[in-house]
Amino acid sequence: MSKINDGLFSSSDVEYETPQWLFDHFNSIFNFELDVCSSEDNAKCEKYYTIENDGLNQPWMKRNWMNPPYGRDIADWVQKAYEQGLKGKVTVCLIPARPDTRWFQDYVMKADILHFIKGRLKFNDSKSSAPFPSAIAIFGLFKYEI
Repeated sequence: MSKINDGLFSSSDVEYETPQWLFDHFNSIFNFELDVCSSEDNAKCEKYYTIENDGLNQPWMKRNWMNPPYGRDIADWVQKAYEQGLKGKVTVCLIPARPDTRWFQDYVMKADILHFIKGRLKFNDSKSSAPFPSAIAIFGLFKYEI
């Protein structure tokens, strides 16, 4: 099994760096202010939260990028993105497409825009594709105030 597949099927690594081309596409539209969950090495915005300063318990800005950890806490991240959207804060989320899960049904299906990505993404500069499909969920778009 490749290195990425080992990580995807284990609980030891739940963080996968956003492919730069994907972030660049959405950043050109939204001009993100904050990467709400990243690491020092893979932050996509000048302002970002890491595991140490816990973006779940920090204020989010008006335009946010989110590629949450793909572990059990993903439900908490998606819930916060949904709740921030209700306050007019836009969050674009790169998430695994798992419509059979409760968090997907409870929050993602209420996104202003839900787009399933064709094919499988390659994370962390891997040559192997992820063994799961991905989606983009956008919250707060229709409540956003310029």
